[in-house]
Amino acid sequence: MTSHQSTQTMKPATAAKKLGVYLEATPAEFQEGVVSRTELNALQSDPPAWLVELRRTGPHPRPVVAAKLGVSIAGLARGGVTEPLTTEQIEALKQEAPEWLQRERATQADVRKEAVRIKEMQAEKAEKAAKNAGS
Repeated sequence: MTSHQSTQTMKPATAAKKLGVYLEATPAEFQEGVVSRTELNALQSDPPAWLVELRRTGPHPRPVVAAKLGVSIAGLARGGVTEPLTTEQIEALKQEAPEWLQRERATQADVRKEAVRIKEMQAEKAEKAAKNAGS
């Protein structure tokens, strides 16, 4: 019995998400086709000019906007940012530093600190359990 591997393909929306770009800003041929795993890998390792430019200037999808601003996606929504933003718009927001952005950044910093604290606590518990199991 011979096993032949079928080519894995994905919808353009999935490929755009994996590439970190806003689908509606990609070329029509990208939006209308399917993307194979091989094509995705090629786009990641040797991005064409349109992809380089899109990553550099945007518009960026919400996860990228949130990361560039140092807030969560929910924080963006609470701040009223629901549309994709360009790099220029993101930089302008950083310069403006509206009150909601400062608050959301502080919240995000607290969330990260808490995640580290929990991870350390779990590591200590695992270490104690390993010691007790060895006794």
